Amino acid sequence: MTFSLSAQENNSAFRAGEWLRFRIHYGIFNASYATLQVKSDTMKGVPVYHVVGNGKTTGLASIFFKVDDTYESYFGMEDGKPYKFVRKIDEGGYTKDIEINFDHRSQSAELNDKKNNKKFNFAVKEDIQDLISAFYFLRNNYKAEDLEVGKSIDLNMLYDDDGVFKFKLKYLGNEVLKTKYGKVECLKFRPYVQSGRVFKEQESLALWVSNDLNKIPIRIKADLAVGSIKADLDGYNGLKNQFKIIME
Repeated sequence: MTFSLSAQENNSAFRAGEWLRFRIHYGIFNASYATLQVKSDTMKGVPVYHVVGNGKTTGLASIFFKVDDTYESYFGMEDGKPYKFVRKIDEGGYTKDIEINFDHRSQSAELNDKKNNKKFNFAVKEDIQDLISAFYFLRNNYKAEDLEVGKSIDLNMLYDDDGVFKFKLKYLGNEVLKTKYGKVECLKFRPYVQSGRVFKEQESLALWVSNDLNKIPIRIKADLAVGSIKADLDGYNGLKNQFKIIME
């Protein structure tokens, strides 16, 4: 399934000021909290969204495995195209400090590995996304009524020096989840991830997204190389549309 680049501010599923917080459990531990915040900005005269994602371990979990991650993405308000992506992570001593700048006129991207003082250049196509911009692009460019169970949404993604990665998101159907806010009708997806250091295999991840105009993540579950992890929506602010709860 492919999409046209038609997202605009007036019909966007989100807006500047949206803030989401997720409570992350690793085994028996309340391992950490993660947040996603949408701001507005400009890059070279182009109006962009600037999304900042932060995640840190807390409490006992930080003794066993310390995580301090920051992700940032700047992408066009009109077309959702990424202009800049930042990935600064420290996961139990495994660190990365990467910045990617996208040049859509020349269909190229320069990746600056600041930790190792290396630069890489990649050829990219019009549908390229980074790890963060892809999520917001998809929120604006799929309609629930067009989804077919078992069919996948495909995107080209660049977020590391491994190069362009073919991202697939398979639709698995609808499911009602019990949350701290009540019952929420969700669309369930299976993102196909790169197996290796973090994930056990390509089908290690499951994602539930609210079946409303916001299309926000409600739950994420993953089988990791060591153990499993679950993230639940724990707080929100600045949603553009009403958050639908099933009333009983």
